Amino acid sequence: MKKIDVIIALIIGELTAIYFAFLFKDIYCGVWALVVIFPILSIVCLWIAYLIGKKYSFIFQGAKFLLIGVFGTLIDLGVLNILIWISGISSGLLFPVFKGISFVVANCNKYFGHKFWVFEKKGINGAKKEFGKFFLVSLGGLIINVAVASLVVNIIEPQFGLSETIWANIAGIIAAMVTVIWNFLGYKFLVFKK
Repeated sequence: MKKIDVIIALIIGELTAIYFAFLFKDIYCGVWALVVIFPILSIVCLWIAYLIGKKYSFIFQGAKFLLIGVFGTLIDLGVLNILIWISGISSGLLFPVFKGISFVVANCNKYFGHKFWVFEKKGINGAKKEFGKFFLVSLGGLIINVAVASLVVNIIEPQFGLSETIWANIAGIIAAMVTVIWNFLGYKFLVFKK
């Protein structure tokens, strides 16, 4: 495992912990312990994937893919929350527009993480064509992501007494989990194939 792998895992673990700490601070006071737990958990899980990846290389690659996916989801949800905060709208007809915007912003950032860290493509030759393929695979992911998030927000009302904003975030997380399989296979076999 390289030093950069540890650094990226630490940063993503810490940002994830901070996100959840702020999101659930009013529900559970011990949530700030995540600031210590998540970075350590990120490194340990990546290290285990690295060890298994010595025999099955796609495991380590998949773990790095998931970490970049988590980072992209944080960007996605961050932009979504900013749009909700600015507009005061967290459901209805504008929600899919907000979710689409946040997904596109996140995907532009994820391209670089996937290209240079996950799939380790160093060259810039053919970058336009590669980004075009990345965009097409991501567009399929966008459709899946927005459809799932909108279904959860607009069809299934907030559960367990959660606010509409927290429910919108949970919808975003569910959508990201559904989209991850589509994206990994598309990026690995169509966009960044070796």
